Order: sequence, then structure tokens, then C-alpha cells
Amino acid sequence: MRIAIVENTKVTHHGQVGVALHEKGAVMDLYRPFLNGEIPKAGSYDALVVFGGEQSARDDAAHPYLPHLAGHMAQAASDGVAVLGICLGSQILARGLGAQNHIGTAPEFGWCGVARIGDDPMFAALPDQFHAFQWHSDTFTLPQGAQHLAQGGRALVQAFRFGRAGYGTQFHFEANRNVVADWTRRFPDVIAGMDGEWAHSHSAQVAAHGAGADAAGLALARAWVGLIEPFGS
Repeated sequence: MRIAIVENTKVTHHGQVGVALHEKGAVMDLYRPFLNGEIPKAGSYDALVVFGGEQSARDDAAHPYLPHLAGHMAQAASDGVAVLGICLGSQILARGLGAQNHIGTAPEFGWCGVARIGDDPMFAALPDQFHAFQWHSDTFTLPQGAQHLAQGGRALVQAFRFGRAGYGTQFHFEANRNVVADWTRRFPDVIAGMDGEWAHSHSAQVAAHGAGADAAGLALARAWVGLIEPFGS
């Protein structure tokens, strides 16, 4: 299978999603439109993954590719292609589907509780309550026609599905303990602005929630990869 992966920032970890894709022997084509504006072409991939970034989903002045990517993601999901948007990726997908983006209204950081809603193939193996890593300030409304799959404290829409396999997750289920540790080393000042106690609480949070979140994240990644269908099938 061929997967188009869109990275929206210079430090992007594929984490648990990368693990699940490598398990299936996927070929991955990387796009970095924040550098050159290039996004995948329709029909060139079997599935599309869009990861997070520091910009907002409406930051068109600095990142003019965003409305084009939003429309592309929405069209692919409408066509039944497996699409996965994580954090900023979910916000861009929601934008493309006509939802409202709310900027700076829902800051969350660290391993936070998430509540699963209803039944869905990607979320079927998860308990009703699980922990996932959060790092965001923005949120969005549920797109019209989408199924609400998970909710949280500050960001009500934590996950949704549109069409057969178009998914957006506000939380970073790809971020396993190693990814979080690398973020902690790389971005201490930015993280301190989100959580001034993180340098002291990181180890305790790892012990309390890291293993469970890793397991939930890999289960989600494997379930989504299992929904990928070859293009044109």
C-alpha cells in the first residue's frame, strides 16, 4: 500500500502510526507543504495521513496551502479513501468539511482522559475511558454529517469519522512515551508555556498513564491501517 503523509512542522514523529504502517509494509511518500506548498495529488495514494503543527488551521496568510489541503482531505474522505488527521490535521479536515475552527479556546497538554462515544471500527478495541497525549490550544465544531467518536474536558470534539474511513483525532494517539520524551527535550520553553510544572510532573505522568496510552494509541493506529483499501478497489 502507498501512503501519503503530510508533515506540517519540521519535527514530526510518526510514532504509533508509523509502527502500524511499517507492520503492513507500507510505502510512505512524505510531503512538507509548510516548506514548498506541495500537497498530495488525488489518486496517487491508498491512504492519507496529516500530522500536527504549531500553526492554526486558519493560518492562511503564513501558510497558503491550508485551504487547499483542507479541501483535498475532505474530498478524499467523501470519496471513501482512508484519511487520518491528527491534532492540526483533524482541525484542517474539520475545516474542509465546513466546521468552525475555534482558535486558542481549548488549551490542553499532557496525558488527558478521553471518553469514547458509541461504536466505531477504529475505536472498537478501546475502553469507554482512556488516556491520550494532548498538545493543542485550538478546537472545532463537529462537521455536519460526521459521527462524534470521543469527547474530552476542554475540547468537546476529540475524535470524529466522516464517510467510510475519514478520521480526525484532536489528541496525539501517535505520541508514545518516546515521542513525548523527545518533545520534552526539544521544546522545554514552549512546553513550559503550556504547563509550567511539566518538567517536574513528566516522570509521574509517564508512570501513571504512559503504558496505557501507548497501548491505546497502537490499537487505534492498527485499526485505522486495517481500514485502508487499495486505490480504485
